[in-house]
Amino acid sequence: MSTTTPVRVQGFEGREVAAFESRMAAEMSHLITHHGGRSLVAPSMREIPLAENREALEFGEDLLKGGCDLLILLTGVGTRALVYVLADSCPRFRELLARNRIVARGPKPLAALRELGVSGAHPVPDPFTSRQVLEVVDGLGIRPGGLVAVQEYGAPVPALTDGLAARGLRVLRIPVYRWALPEDTEPLRNGAATIARGAADVAVFTNAAQVEHLFRVAADPAGVRAGLHGMVVASVGPVTSESLEAHGVPPDLEASPPKMGPLTALVAGRAKTVLAGKQRKNGAT
Repeated sequence: MSTTTPVRVQGFEGREVAAFESRMAAEMSHLITHHGGRSLVAPSMREIPLAENREALEFGEDLLKGGCDLLILLTGVGTRALVYVLADSCPRFRELLARNRIVARGPKPLAALRELGVSGAHPVPDPFTSRQVLEVVDGLGIRPGGLVAVQEYGAPVPALTDGLAARGLRVLRIPVYRWALPEDTEPLRNGAATIARGAADVAVFTNAAQVEHLFRVAADPAGVRAGLHGMVVASVGPVTSESLEAHGVPPDLEASPPKMGPLTALVAGRAKTVLAGKQRKNGAT
C-alpha cells in the first residue's frame, strides 16, 4: 500500500517569522513551519483570573441599586467570567443584567448573552474598535455624569475609557481577567532583540497584550519599532491593530476572520510582496 506525503506550503520561503502566542505556541509554530517559515515563537503572556475582583463586586452593587446606566461587554469569555465572579454576591445578576442597557462589541459577547437568556443588547458593527463602540454609545443619549461599566479583556482600553470620560461619563473599569508577563521573560526579551537588530522578516500578533508586553520588556523600544517598520507586521484583528497603531506600527495585514489559521495563511501568501514593497520604499536592494 502506498502512502502520500503531505505537500508543504512554501509561502514564507524560509523567512524568519516571529510570533508571540503563549497558550497555543506549539500550534502557531506548526502553522509557520507548515507554510514554509522558520518559527521564532516567544511566549508573551499568561492569564491571571481575578478571583477577588473589587471592581466586579462594585458593579454588582451598582446593578442592585439601579445606578448603572450602561454596561459595555468587550469579550465573550469576559462576559461569562463576570457572571461567575458575581454568582455568590449577586445571585440576581442575570435578571438585573437583562434590565440594564448593554453594548456588546462583536458576536462573542452577544453569543454569551444569548446563553444567559439576555437579549436587547446594542451590537457594535465591524470592525469592532473603540471608535465603533463610542459611536454606538453616542446614539444612546446617556445623561452627563452617567455611570458606564466597561468589562475589560485582559488589559486597559484607554481609547475607549478616555473617550467615555471625554463625553462627561463616569467610567467603572471591570478587569475580569488580566494578562501578565510570562514567568520566564527571557524568550520574549530575545524576541524583542531579534526584531530590533532586523534579524526577522515577519511579526505575527494574535492578541493586543502581546504588543504591549513586547514593548514593555524591550531593552530598546525604539529599535523594536524601527525593526517592525522594516518587517511584515500581521495582526489577528482590529483590537490588536489598534494596539500596534498606538505604538506607531500600523499593521501591513489583518486577518478576516480574526483567527490564527487564516492570519498565518494570509501573511504567508502576502509576505514576499509586502516585504519587497517595504524594501523598495526604504531604498534597499
